[in-house]
Parts: sequence; structure tokens; C-alpha cells
Amino acid sequence: MGNYLYSLRRALQRWRMRQLLKHHPIPHPLWHEVTARIWALHDLDAVQMVHLYELTTWFLAQKAITGARGLVVTPSMKVAVATQACLLILNLGASYFDGWGEVILYPGAFRVQHDQPDALGLIHHEANRLSGESWLHGPVILSWDEVERDIFHHQAGHNVVIHEFAHKLDGLNGAMNGMPPLHRSMNRKNWTEALTHAYEALGHQIATGKSPFLNPYAATNPAEFFAVISEYFFTAPSVLQSCCPNVVKQLSLFYRPPTHS
Repeated sequence: MGNYLYSLRRALQRWRMRQLLKHHPIPHPLWHEVTARIWALHDLDAVQMVHLYELTTWFLAQKAITGARGLVVTPSMKVAVATQACLLILNLGASYFDGWGEVILYPGAFRVQHDQPDALGLIHHEANRLSGESWLHGPVILSWDEVERDIFHHQAGHNVVIHEFAHKLDGLNGAMNGMPPLHRSMNRKNWTEALTHAYEALGHQIATGKSPFLNPYAATNPAEFFAVISEYFFTAPSVLQSCCPNVVKQLSLFYRPPTHS
């Protein structure tokens, strides 16, 4: 019965995707123009690019991508954001982005207000300038300047789209804490040990004044650590492999699970 339901669900998903591709196709000249510029996609083979096209088509049909502060969002900007977001779910499926419906693009860095408790429990109102933010059940907010910079000036281990959408995956368990929902084939203890060891080692390097092996922002908290290592996994895997091979192993199991995991 389980196999029958799985096959039925897969058949329904394929039918829905065919309808999307038929009625909401991304023009191929636009697709090739945008994806050719994105460095993180260069290692994908032809089959993976076809699947990414399908997921991006689904994303653009299901999620609104809107501009703030007068920013006019063009079709190429939408494809650039959606394609990089869908890179994370290439082997996971569209359901991993369920439960929310909007991406907001600011022209540049944007200011947000947060209530921050201090050690005495007093609440302080803090204003920060951000290049991206991901709400647990709300939108993903991005600075277009930062997205564009990642496209045209590749920096190993830095991609604001991947970073913020990794937070979305992290939050699927109900909290952004560095523990996304693992596949049945994965071992929670192995995941926790690998990421905790690397997180603590990074924090120790920073505390002792040594040059950190990853972006020091990863040491902020476990949620930011997961988002940053996801950036490295997709944009600089060799760097991550050289310093955190066990982390790479766990991320490979998460982002590239075997079929029917």
C-alpha cells in the first residue's frame, strides 16, 4: 500500500509539473542567459539542469518575488533568485519550500529593528543593517545588490540566497537552530557530533585570535553555522572538505539523499 501511494503521489507531482511547464514556462533564452552567469550552477550536468529548470518554474509559479523601496523586479532577477534557491532542494523536492509565499527584494542593505534581551533580562531595541533575512513562517528578504554581487563577483563560501534559504530548511522543524529535519537514513547523533565539533572549533579559533577556517559569522549561533556551511557546500566545497570533512559528509547526506530515503 505504501509503494502504491508513493507512486500515485509521484505521478500527481509529475502531472502538476507538466502543467506548470506548459502554462508558465521560463523562456529558454532568459534561462540560459541567467544560469550561465551563476557560478554555483557550473558543476551541474544536463539532467540536473533540466530538473533545476522544473523546480525554478514551480518556484516562480508559487512564490511572489516583489520589490521594496521602488525596486523594479525584472524576469531575469526573479530567475536568478529562484534558481539559486532551488539549488538547495534539487534533490529534496518542492515540498521543502512549502508554508510561505514571498521573497522581498530591497535595492541594497536594509534596516531591521529587533528586541534584544540583555544579561539582566532588560529588552533593548536594536537596529541592524542586513543583506538578507529569513522569517520562520514568513518571507525571505534579500538585498538585490548582494545577490547581484554574488553572481558577478563570486566569493568562495558566500552566497546570500543560499544562506537565507538554508535558514528556511533549518526552520522546518519549527525553529532555526541548526537542526533541519533529517532523512530517515541519517543518524541524528552523527549529525550533531560533526556540526558541534566544527562549530566549537571555529569558536575556539576566533576566541584565541587565530585565523578562522570559515567565515567567522558562522560562529554566531548554530543556525548561522548551518547557513554558512551550506554556502560553502554549494560554492566552495573543497574549502569545507579541507577543514570539516565530517560536516561535508553530513551535508551530502542531507542535500543529496539517496532515492526513497
